[in-house]
Amino acid sequence: MKLKSLLFGAVASALVLATSTAADLGIQTWTLRNMDFDQVVAFAKKHGIKNLQVIGKHIDPNSPREEYLKKKAVLERNGLRAYTFGVAGTSLDKEQNRKLFTFAKDMGIQLIIVEPSDLKILDNLAELAKEYDIKVAIHNHGIRSLYGNPLVVRTLLQHLDPHVGVCMDAGWIASTGMDPVKVYKDYNGRVFDIHLKDKRVEKTQGDDVAFDTQIGEGQSNLAALIGELNKAGWKGTLAIETDSDQFARSPDEFVSKAKAFVEKTSGAAR
Repeated sequence: MKLKSLLFGAVASALVLATSTAADLGIQTWTLRNMDFDQVVAFAKKHGIKNLQVIGKHIDPNSPREEYLKKKAVLERNGLRAYTFGVAGTSLDKEQNRKLFTFAKDMGIQLIIVEPSDLKILDNLAELAKEYDIKVAIHNHGIRSLYGNPLVVRTLLQHLDPHVGVCMDAGWIASTGMDPVKVYKDYNGRVFDIHLKDKRVEKTQGDDVAFDTQIGEGQSNLAALIGELNKAGWKGTLAIETDSDQFARSPDEFVSKAKAFVEKTSGAAR
């Protein structure tokens, strides 16, 4: 009987491992942009999300060190962490960017999300990333933005230190008509972070227009993407995010549905 119980436990554990992803679930606090810091903390606890990708409204890297360390302490007391910061403002001035890395080091942040306005900025960010051993991930918006074409980003990465990679926004990738699964594969291990966002594209007589949907209801092929992440053993964080002002006004429903989608898709939200 004891042996049977042990065998049953081993099989059950194997099944759990087989259906789970190495990825964590988090939230980009842009989704909570209508809240202050304390409200974000309460929201994250309520929804059981410990990983926060923080924007400057909630923790300002340019605020006095004592101020942002107090917020770090609040997060820790509540079982939360700022696993990354962004999208961060950056500068051609390397020493100005150094302040961002010092902030990250103080906060225990190992990844900074950026979208530099000038490609030349990437060189000094790469140098600082290597110096501080803190990764940098390039975020993408639509196809007309500087980093909207994955081919352009892949070309840049070939000439940058391995500390520099990608924050892949699945929704904006879908808005270009590309498949986030293929884009993820083509980055060949350089995807450090993923914005779990969904969009649908509507044809117009002018430019196509992309609208945010509930997670899993748009054209971002998120179920297949999560399946690919499981297969690859990707160990990053899926940061729930929306650009929709409507969803941001009532984020409880949006985030609850996002979590339910991930749980249904992979049984792996944690």
